Amino acid sequence: MWALMKAYYRTYQFFMGLSLNFLPWIEPEIIEGAGSVKKLPLIIKRKGISNVLIVTDPGLMSLHLLDPLFEALGSSGIKYSLYDQVQPNPTVENIEAAFTVYRENKCQAIIAFGGGSPMDCAKITGARAARPNRSVIQMKGLFKVIMPALKMGHLFPPTLFAVPTTAGTGSETTVAAVVSNPDTHEKFPINDPVLRPRYAVLDPTLTVGLPPHITATTGIDALTHAVESYIGKFNYNNADTRIKAVMAVEMIFNNIEKAYKNGKDLEARGQMLLASYYAGYSFTRGCVGYVHGIGHKLGGMYGVPHGLAMSVVMPYVLDWYGETAHKPLAELAEVAGIARFGMRQSEKARAFIEAVKALNSRLDIPTKFDCIKDEDIPTIAEYALLECNPMYPVPKIMSKEDCMAVIKCLKAQGGV
Repeated sequence: MWALMKAYYRTYQFFMGLSLNFLPWIEPEIIEGAGSVKKLPLIIKRKGISNVLIVTDPGLMSLHLLDPLFEALGSSGIKYSLYDQVQPNPTVENIEAAFTVYRENKCQAIIAFGGGSPMDCAKITGARAARPNRSVIQMKGLFKVIMPALKMGHLFPPTLFAVPTTAGTGSETTVAAVVSNPDTHEKFPINDPVLRPRYAVLDPTLTVGLPPHITATTGIDALTHAVESYIGKFNYNNADTRIKAVMAVEMIFNNIEKAYKNGKDLEARGQMLLASYYAGYSFTRGCVGYVHGIGHKLGGMYGVPHGLAMSVVMPYVLDWYGETAHKPLAELAEVAGIARFGMRQSEKARAFIEAVKALNSRLDIPTKFDCIKDEDIPTIAEYALLECNPMYPVPKIMSKEDCMAVIKCLKAQGGV
């Protein structure tokens, strides 16, 4: 029976890879450089938009990071409404509240300002604005926004302008958003090409104030996107997305520690923003894998921040893939400058995994979680596999027993 299930998963992935060539891939327009956020109002005005919703979180508001944007919008005569209560793992309630602000103020477009959480909230808020008769839960999964749109004769939610303040999620270029449901402790993705932002503002000055630990975990999150995309099977990726993944890996290895040690290094900050964008660009088509599946469930179950979950989980999953991932990991080892002359493929792959572990250690990222409860492990595994199988083209397919074994390795000794 398990052999038949794996065959079904691989068949699904093969045809899914083919179908990706027929989707409407509209790339975001990049606005980059120090102070580039101040250019955004002029672009908005040129598009004939005069009323926008800004989606952000309380932390960014308390830092007054949005003040230059508010001032520039006001000077340009653009009205704005604000939803600033996004939680670290945005909930269904967050989205509904933001949608209410959008609707009641008759907004025409949305600015997502922040890390992955405001981005995800803004994306699904836009989807709700375009499909008011579909709940957030009904959009769960793949193509649950675009298919109703095709029947209705229009495709796209309101224009989304994405302004990342972390270099990690790549949400400014992805077709994915992740939502938490506190009622079920579930954290689930919504994937649809119409969720992709139309503009991405990569302003390194907005990331200067990031604490070192957030710089670290969000940066490794971006590395996870590039790695999981690159090692995937079949033809989800094309030549361009594979090149972007390679570029992201190289840029992250070269710059993350510089940004971690000196947050005011604008060159390193800018390179990390671009690397995050490239990694997001890559996994938008290439997909992710079990690192994200397990990490999402740890976030939903225990509130583990997304970047931290990805950082801790990645080495364990790469270890579990074994020789099925050796070839692409060996290639990434060469890109990252880890491989040495004369190494065999398996040795290069092993060296890459060890380099990720060492990098995590230098960035003071833990190796285990003390929040995992033994009785929760079957549920975490079940929900992780529901997300990943059959859609993600992983190098090797996990059974529930395999997934539980990996999760047990993540649990700290003496944990709950």
